[in-house]
Amino acid sequence: MGKTYVVGDIHGAYRALRQCLEKIPFDYDNHHLICLGDACDGWPETKSCINELLKIKNLTYIMGNHDHWTLLWMKTGEINDGWLSQGGDATMRSYQSGVPQQHVQFLSEALPYFLLDNALFVHAGIDPHLPLEQQGLDTFLWDRNLAIQAMDCYRNNINEKLSGYEEVYIGHTPTTFMKPVRGGNVWLMDTGAGWTGVLSMMDVDTKEIYTSDPVPDLYPGETGRRSR
Repeated sequence: MGKTYVVGDIHGAYRALRQCLEKIPFDYDNHHLICLGDACDGWPETKSCINELLKIKNLTYIMGNHDHWTLLWMKTGEINDGWLSQGGDATMRSYQSGVPQQHVQFLSEALPYFLLDNALFVHAGIDPHLPLEQQGLDTFLWDRNLAIQAMDCYRNNINEKLSGYEEVYIGHTPTTFMKPVRGGNVWLMDTGAGWTGVLSMMDVDTKEIYTSDPVPDLYPGETGRRSR
């Protein structure tokens, strides 16, 4: 494989995803993309996002909490009220012509986390005091404690190692800086694409960052996710 990139929460913003891929420019056959989850929900093009990701030969896709909700709906028809109010309605509309089985398989095969050398990639966070095998999806998909600690380190310029990994990359908790930030040894990659921010993609080795336009500018008249 060629270069490795990581991208934060996409939340149905296909136009932002395409912008980042084009800015690199991303090689669909040779580059490696690690997605930190939540391609689903918010902006109106979840189906197009997954179609685009399926074109990438070397893709590592990590399960996000919105992906988990979406997959439950795809498999059972169950509609979680929290999911519906946080962008699930847009995902349902994007699949109004039907859900391809390939998309169900795509989300079903999403990883709980991914290790590359001594770097950890996970959607929400981990408990640094427990081995990964003793933790569950609730932590990987929802826990914000590590993100809160990392943000404190960033804001206060504290260079503290927050886990035993060389680096940890997380999404889930959006920042307001319009770029990924590092707190301790944790990279916060969700730059608010599901809200009023941008989508960010980063070269894992060089830390070069590629960002989309503010997502609301790409979807005039749409609102993205409406509540936290």
